[in-house]
Amino acid sequence: MQATELALDWQGRAIQLEIQWVGSDDPGAPVMVFLHEGLGSVALWKDFPAALCRRLGMRGLVYSRPGYGNSTPRAPDEHWGVDFMHRQADEILPALLDALSITRPWLFGHSDGGSIALLFAAHHPLRTAGLIVIAPHIMVESMTIASIRQARSAFLQQGLRAQLARYHCDVDSAFFGWNTIWLAPEFVGWTIEAELALIRAPVLAVQGEEDEYGSLRQVTGIQAKLAWAKVVALPACGHSPHRDQPQQLIETVAAFVANQT
Repeated sequence: MQATELALDWQGRAIQLEIQWVGSDDPGAPVMVFLHEGLGSVALWKDFPAALCRRLGMRGLVYSRPGYGNSTPRAPDEHWGVDFMHRQADEILPALLDALSITRPWLFGHSDGGSIALLFAAHHPLRTAGLIVIAPHIMVESMTIASIRQARSAFLQQGLRAQLARYHCDVDSAFFGWNTIWLAPEFVGWTIEAELALIRAPVLAVQGEEDEYGSLRQVTGIQAKLAWAKVVALPACGHSPHRDQPQQLIETVAAFVANQT
């Protein structure tokens, strides 16, 4: 199905979210909502959500957060704060689910999207059926900051801007909204570790063993707070398991979901 736009009111401001439905056509099938990374969008997921949802027999909702893809860009004077992922979890995602009458979805989040999924499940436990988080962030590590600095250099000097421009209507809005706050001095102490204890849903946390944006502490830290969480480390895999090891990830997710139903 082609991507469409959904109008939302966000704190008195009219915005448009780019959304796309994939997977099962059965309106009664369970829903998996996909939350993209810090530079992601509907298009950047490519065909992975559709492939996963076909395997699971689920309907998949893929969307671009404000500032990304073909959703409403970040305003030129809009600077994201340390709480930007909390605001997505507590404001945008609930409004999106309400607008589409989605009551209790599974969440599949990558990187920043994984953190947003964890926060939503912590703050809205009755609205979450289960969580798949890949390469999530639960705290800031020095290796993460180093890689984000490298991304800034690549964007400004090494062609990353042109690559990303294929996936965002305002590529500068997408890149600098994310990059600037992650590199801000006040972001160094960001953590969601204490909030993890509020989660009640089943959790699968997956990390590539060669992830340049975070160590395995990001997923073992989830298990330290939630004893029932399942942690999987994928060899020969970097920050994007859905691109580096897609079939292995699909089978890992399918086995996990099957054990929860």
